[in-house]
Amino acid sequence: MQFPIFKTKTKGLRSFNLSDPKERKFYFQAKTGKEIRKLRNYLKKGNTFIAYLLGKKNSGKGTYARLFMEAVDDTRVASISIGDLVRKTHQEIKNKEKRKELINWLSQNYRGYIPVKDSVKALLERSTGSLLPTEFILALVKKEIRAMKRNALFIDGFPRELDQISYSLFFRDLVDYRADPDIFVLIDVPESVINERIKWRVICPLCQTSKNLKLYLSKNIEYDKRSKKFYFICDNPKCQTVKMGPKEGDKLGIKPIKKRLKLDEKLINQALSLHGIPKVLLRNTIPAKEAKKFIDDYEITPEYSHKWDSKSKKVKTIEKPWVVRDDEGVLSYSLLPAPVAASLIKQIADILCP
Repeated sequence: MQFPIFKTKTKGLRSFNLSDPKERKFYFQAKTGKEIRKLRNYLKKGNTFIAYLLGKKNSGKGTYARLFMEAVDDTRVASISIGDLVRKTHQEIKNKEKRKELINWLSQNYRGYIPVKDSVKALLERSTGSLLPTEFILALVKKEIRAMKRNALFIDGFPRELDQISYSLFFRDLVDYRADPDIFVLIDVPESVINERIKWRVICPLCQTSKNLKLYLSKNIEYDKRSKKFYFICDNPKCQTVKMGPKEGDKLGIKPIKKRLKLDEKLINQALSLHGIPKVLLRNTIPAKEAKKFIDDYEITPEYSHKWDSKSKKVKTIEKPWVVRDDEGVLSYSLLPAPVAASLIKQIADILCP
C-alpha cells in the first residue's frame, strides 16, 4: 500500500521550528492559509463533519487530529479516542455514583444483546486490551458527544474490527448526529517507523508522559557510567526529576502487535475500497531521492544520538535526518507531524469546500 506523495515544499518561505506551537501557527498559515480560512468559514456557518482516523497502531492518528484542531479551530472541532474513552469510563465507574449515572444513561441509549448491568460489570472486570461490544462503544461515544457540545468530530479507534466498517457508514444516525459529511482519513506509516517509535519509547513512571530517546530532543539528558546508557529526566515539575524508562515489552518493538498491525492494514484496505464516502490519504514517509522536490528540510523527522564528553562532563547530542526503509524497502525520510497535518487540512478543505 503506497499513498500519493503530498507536496508541502513552498518557495520563498523561511524555515519554521515545528516543535514550537507559535512557530507552527505561522507554518500552517504560510502553507495552508487559504484552506484554513475556508474551513473556519465552513464551521462558523454551523456545518460539521465526522472524520474516522484509520491507521496502524502508533501511526499518529491522535497527533494529526490535534494539529488540525490547533490550526483550524479547537472550539468547533473535537477529537474522541475510543481507547481513552473506554479507559476513562473504566476508572469512573469504580465510583458508585458514576456507575449509577452511567447505568441510567445506558438504560435510555444502549441497544444491544447483553443486558446493561452485565455490560457495565464486564467493563469493570475487563482487561483493557480486550474489545467491548460495538453497541456498547457507540453508547459511550454518544454520551461523550453530548458532553462535548462541539460541532465537527474526529474519531480515533473506530472502526477497529472489519465488521465495524459498516457501522461507521451509519455512525451519524446511530449517535443522533446531523447528516453532515463523513470522511475516512487513512494513514500510511511503514512498520519500520512504528517499530522505532515503540523500541525507543520511554515513559515517566509518575505522570506517564511519553518521549523517545532516538526521536525526541529532551531538555534533561543524563548518562549512567556503569551501564553506559543515556536516559531522560522527566521535565514535569511535579515529578521532581524522575528518571524515565522503557515500558515493559517496548524493546520488542512491533513483534507483540504483529497481528494487530495486519488487521489494521486490512481495515485500511477495506475502507479504501468503499464507495460513497470521501477519503483523505496521509503518508508519513517520502523516498529520500525525491525529498527535495516535495518537502522542505525542516519538515523531516530528525534522529538524535548522544555522546558523553568526559572533558566537559556533559552529554553532547548529534542530530541528523532520520532515514528508514518503507514497507517496499525504499530508503525514505519520515516526516514530522506538521507537514502530514498540512496535507490533512488541504484534503479536508478540498472535500468540504470545493
